[in-house]
Amino acid sequence: MVQTPSKVPTLQDFLELPETKPASEYVNGKIIQKPIPKARHSRLQGKWVEIINEVVEKQCIAYAFPELRCTFGGRSIVPDIAVLRWERIEFDATGEPVDDVLMAPDWTIEILSPEQSSNQVTGNILHCLKHGCQLGWLIDPNDRSILSFLPNQQPELCQGSETLTVLDRVELTLTVKQVFSWLKMGQ
Repeated sequence: MVQTPSKVPTLQDFLELPETKPASEYVNGKIIQKPIPKARHSRLQGKWVEIINEVVEKQCIAYAFPELRCTFGGRSIVPDIAVLRWERIEFDATGEPVDDVLMAPDWTIEILSPEQSSNQVTGNILHCLKHGCQLGWLIDPNDRSILSFLPNQQPELCQGSETLTVLDRVELTLTVKQVFSWLKMGQ
């Protein structure tokens, strides 16, 4: 029996497909569906979006978007949180943000799920940095650490009482311990 190779989808083919829940990403010619977020993931994601936007939105510094599709450099990815500097957010004539984001976020935050490959997620962060992103985080709820990535520097593993690096002009000082304390709800 002769097998014909299946057609490798192009980025344009992928972008024409209907959105999936949870989101799918296009990486290196492959379509990869992200895992469904679980409680700890959702809690950390929600708190980060809330806290970042509380600090930056009123001053028009930046905005943190949860699950925002960003298409650039031959990939289409959906970081758990994509922070864009205000001056890079494209608005339409009515003052609303344009839906299609065709650039890397300024700050990409990924929260590792048990079903995800840390190398694959790290690959997306590195891709963002290669295309203009200024800061990337890989948050690992299982070992209570945050791997921080800056352009042209070695990653830094942050744990415990270490203060986290944030995007320039964002006045936010938090330790890793404080971040993971958010998982203890109602306290």
